[in-house]
Amino acid sequence: MTLVIKSECIDVKDGACAAVCPVDCIYEGERMFYIHPSECIECGVCESVCPVDAIRFEDEIVAADQSFIAINREVFADAEGGLIAPGGWSRKSTPLRDHPAVATRPTKN
Repeated sequence: MTLVIKSECIDVKDGACAAVCPVDCIYEGERMFYIHPSECIECGVCESVCPVDAIRFEDEIVAADQSFIAINREVFADAEGGLIAPGGWSRKSTPLRDHPAVATRPTKN
């Protein structure tokens, strides 16, 4: 069961989760962070430090946030639907393009 970042992260991007991730599987997007589903080792450290309570284990996601399971996976998909392996995030990394479902959401004020 991988961890998933939900809508509470959109337009917040605190980054504490990425800073504590021991395997650098949390990547910065333009408006939120995303967890790479196959790189995550499910340690839960990110969940404990998230200031907006945006991170949950996949099996704990409520119905209203179920789309974020796919969003966190699809942002890493290649043209054939397979997962790309970016090789770990760092603060110097270029932000990922946001998933269309995130990019089109109204900005939070």
